[in-house]
Amino acid sequence: MLLTLSKLIAKLPLPLLQALGWVVGWLVWWGSPRHRRVLRTNLKISAIAKNSSDYNRLIKSSIPELGVAALEFLPHWMRPIDDLLKLVKEKRGWEHVEAALATDRPIIFMSPHLGALEMTGVCVAGLIPRKLAPLYRPPKQAYLEPLMIYSRSRGGAEPAPANASGVRVLLKTLKQGGVAYLLPDQVPGGGEGVWAPFFGDPAYTMSLLTKMAKASNAIILPCYTERLGIGRGYRFHVQPFVGELNGDAEHDATLLNQNVEDLIRQIPEQYFWSYSRYKHPAGAPLPPGAQV
Repeated sequence: MLLTLSKLIAKLPLPLLQALGWVVGWLVWWGSPRHRRVLRTNLKISAIAKNSSDYNRLIKSSIPELGVAALEFLPHWMRPIDDLLKLVKEKRGWEHVEAALATDRPIIFMSPHLGALEMTGVCVAGLIPRKLAPLYRPPKQAYLEPLMIYSRSRGGAEPAPANASGVRVLLKTLKQGGVAYLLPDQVPGGGEGVWAPFFGDPAYTMSLLTKMAKASNAIILPCYTERLGIGRGYRFHVQPFVGELNGDAEHDATLLNQNVEDLIRQIPEQYFWSYSRYKHPAGAPLPPGAQV
C-alpha cells in the first residue's frame, strides 16, 4: 500500500513538488526552534560566511533548499532511472569517471548531504556500467525502509545496509571490480569511526570508506548533484580525491573531511546544515578536549 501510494505521489510534476518544498522549508524553519538552532550553529562553525551579510544570505538561501530536498526525494526514489537521467543537464568532471573506468580498479563514489542527494545515487546507478552496491543506513521510520530498498535496487544494484552483512556485500562488490556509493558525512555508530576536524570542530567520522578503499585498492571519486532551480533540472559534479590515504585512522578521516568540505564550499546553500553532524553517538569516545 505504501509503495503504491508513494509511486502515485512520485508521479506529480517535479516542479510542483519542488515549489511546495520551498514553502515547506520556510514552514519548518519558523515552526522548529531545534531546526533553527542546528542550522545556525553548523553554518557558524563552518566559517563559510565571511561576514554577517554572507551569513544572512546563506541562511535565507539554505532554508527553502532543505524543503525542496525533502519533497523531491520520492520522485528520485520511485521514478525509472532512465526518466530521471533526462533531468541531468550537464556532467562536470566526467573525465575523472572515464579515467577510473579505463582501469580495472573498483570505484567508490562519495557524496555528502549536499544538493539533490538521491539524484546522485541515480546518476551513479544509471551512468556507471558496473555492478553497484549502494550503502544505506536504515531510516528511523521503519516504514520507509522498503521504499529505500526499492529505490536502491533499481538497475540491478545490491543495496548494502550499514551493518556487518552490508559491509561484506560492499567489500565483495569492490573486490570484483564494482562500484560503491557512500555518504561520508553520515555520523557512524559508536566504535565505527574516529574524531576528526570538520570545518575545524571535532566530528565523529566514518572509517569504513577509507578502510574499504585501502582493502580493495579502489579509486575514490567525490561527487554531488547540484539543483539548478525549480523545474530546471540538475548538474552532476565529479572530481578526484585529493590526498593519499596511509591507513592511519585519524589521518585518513581528516583527509576525508577535507574533501567533503571542498564539495560543500562549492554550493554551500544546498548543504543539509540542519543535519546534526557534530553529535556524539552512543558508545563513541569523547571528542578531543571534551570535559569528562
